[in-house]
Amino acid sequence: MANNNVGILHPRYQNEDAAREYLEKVRWPDGPVCPHCGLINEASKVTPKPDSKSPVRKGVWYCRACEKQFTVTIDSIYEDSHIPLHKWLLGFHLMASSKKGISALQLMRNLELGSYQTAWFLAHRIRWVLTREPVQNLFTGAVEVDETYVGGKPRYTIPQSTKPGERPQDHYSPTRRAAVVSVLQRGGSVRSHHVEQVNSKTIKPIIEAMVDKDAHLMTDDSTVLKSAGKNRKHSRVNHTAKEYSRYENGECISTNSIESFFAILKRGHYGIYHHWDRKYTGQYLREFDWRYNVRKLDDAERTLAALKMTSGKRLMLKDPVR
Repeated sequence: MANNNVGILHPRYQNEDAAREYLEKVRWPDGPVCPHCGLINEASKVTPKPDSKSPVRKGVWYCRACEKQFTVTIDSIYEDSHIPLHKWLLGFHLMASSKKGISALQLMRNLELGSYQTAWFLAHRIRWVLTREPVQNLFTGAVEVDETYVGGKPRYTIPQSTKPGERPQDHYSPTRRAAVVSVLQRGGSVRSHHVEQVNSKTIKPIIEAMVDKDAHLMTDDSTVLKSAGKNRKHSRVNHTAKEYSRYENGECISTNSIESFFAILKRGHYGIYHHWDRKYTGQYLREFDWRYNVRKLDDAERTLAALKMTSGKRLMLKDPVR
């Protein structure tokens, strides 16, 4: 069903009927599933009778078991959306194929949406689709843990005395920056968490819930990470002394993989989104985590993987933060 060379000119990204047909194959690989009674392949497509004057919407199915009608958008992220399905699919493709993300303003232009708010909410609904399932298997092997801060300068300047000919130094307000703690299994997946403060009280529960007791924990020389990594094999690299990697018994001790992930996250924040409110940090972390975790797939495969996650997820405009 997936074509590795599919581009944005594919009919399903340009035509509503083609998009609906494709989405039905993605959501219902074994036949139409009634969202009311759950029966599979017990429904038939509703078509208007030759002499009927009542209009029939395209894509409507009738369940013979519970005698109710439904469409492919019911019980999914698309439910009650006025955005055409082919624009939804193209939005998924653009977000899945953009390594550092795509802004709502660019989505508005590319999808020819009516307003910035529509594009912004569409992007947030797609991010909500990418919500990660609870960790089934703890991270094993070499596991890197680190923290970073996402955010920029305050929107006001702090008056200060300077010498003639010198510009005032920039001042960063810690309350405006979002603290992020990420756990990465080397060669595998990453999980990021927005925390209010970086301390052992917030980091230790994350490590306990995600990292196996026999894993080899690798961090920098942070005092907080040292105390949070107890009861596990724990190696640290001394960034203060400009040590970024070393070998012990043939194993590379470093945090370079998680630092590379942070680089992508910050390039997306500063270069694409420029700014996001702290309360939406979890939403953006879902996007960057998911895209990193499916990095070995091509664009078409990533888009298909995201489309398969749309069932049973709703995000209302009145409550766009989860």
